Amino acid sequence: MMTTEASIESNVNTHSRPSDLRITDLRICSLRGLPMDASLIRIDTNQGISGYGEVRDWASPTFALMLKSRLVGENPCNIDKIFRKIKQFGFHARQAGGVCGVEMALFDLAGKAYGVPAYQLLGGKFRDRVLCYCDTDSMMDGTEMGHRLKRRMERGFQFLKMDIGIGLLKDVPNAVIAPPSMLDTQSIMHPFTGIQITDIGIEYLVEYVRQVREIIGYEVPLAADHFGHINLESCIRLGRALDSFTLAWYEDMIPWQFTNQFVRLANSVTTPICTGEDIYLKEGFKPLLESRGVSVIHPDLATSGGLMETKKIGDLAQEHGVAMAMHFAGSPISFLANIHCAAATENFFVLENHSVDLPWWDDLVDGIEKPFIKDGYAIVPEAPGLGFEDVNEEALRQCMDERCQWGYFGPTDAWDNERSHDRLWS
Repeated sequence: MMTTEASIESNVNTHSRPSDLRITDLRICSLRGLPMDASLIRIDTNQGISGYGEVRDWASPTFALMLKSRLVGENPCNIDKIFRKIKQFGFHARQAGGVCGVEMALFDLAGKAYGVPAYQLLGGKFRDRVLCYCDTDSMMDGTEMGHRLKRRMERGFQFLKMDIGIGLLKDVPNAVIAPPSMLDTQSIMHPFTGIQITDIGIEYLVEYVRQVREIIGYEVPLAADHFGHINLESCIRLGRALDSFTLAWYEDMIPWQFTNQFVRLANSVTTPICTGEDIYLKEGFKPLLESRGVSVIHPDLATSGGLMETKKIGDLAQEHGVAMAMHFAGSPISFLANIHCAAATENFFVLENHSVDLPWWDDLVDGIEKPFIKDGYAIVPEAPGLGFEDVNEEALRQCMDERCQWGYFGPTDAWDNERSHDRLWS
């Protein structure tokens, strides 16, 4: 009879002794046009195993590079220990990109070291395939937009999302009231812009959605996003007018920070309210969940804290009777991290993808079944780690950001000795 240690090691890569695994390097490859820009990270070890993660779309890779000196020498299988060490260097939105990218890479490494898929490290899976939806760029005409969404359905997608907002009202007279220059800025939060939609604007958007529904019908869920930087009262008026179309959710109508406004909005309309793609850690979701300000949370795993933290967020939401959708806009590496997390989270129901119109996107990684999405679902991979064998160097070089000094996973020695007094207590 084999000893416990021998039994465990019989299922581990023969070139890997997980207890002796140590991080030796962190390198970057920045990409453009995915359709967003993003940076891949590769964490190398003393045993020749590498793990891949991703810094969120549009985020600076500096958020990952500054963590290098805190990672070298650590055992990457101690995922929770390392996450607790580095999570102080993350924050909401893109500032969490480095912490989350590292956490993805640690799950990839630990899974490879022990020969198990990442979802197994999260406690196993609730589903074998993950429902996906693709965001769809707006058409100014509602009927044309309906046909564009109908083509998504013909490709097998069974969940849809589109934008409904003041961007559709640019050429509609008297549709929007705004103080000087407010329509031209994206840097002022919604409650402070003074932008309002008039009855004319609301009637136009109602007719737009009616035209879309006439084409796609009511059997497939249709979510709505990008309403514009309008105030809460306009959100309520517009939301009430659109309630009759039974949309899947109203997404990010107001900034996530304003919990009381979310409660007012949720109590004023009958369509589910959704937010979360810019929130870091489960503590950031608690006020919205405890106040009943949302019916759907929408974390982006590359901001919310990575695989394990996002599962915790989903579990917390489930305790409050709230479903978890997931926001995603990046490369196949982050996509696969989302797939494993979605598989392991019971109250998950749909995952976003922005790249379904890029025929080369799937080819950025090798050693996994393609296409990733078939008939609106992604199959949960069973291979170790995130589920792919390696990145495709030729494909990555085709979309690599040549402006970045490190090139294709080049040396990052300048960050070897980054130091600070990191302790948060005296």
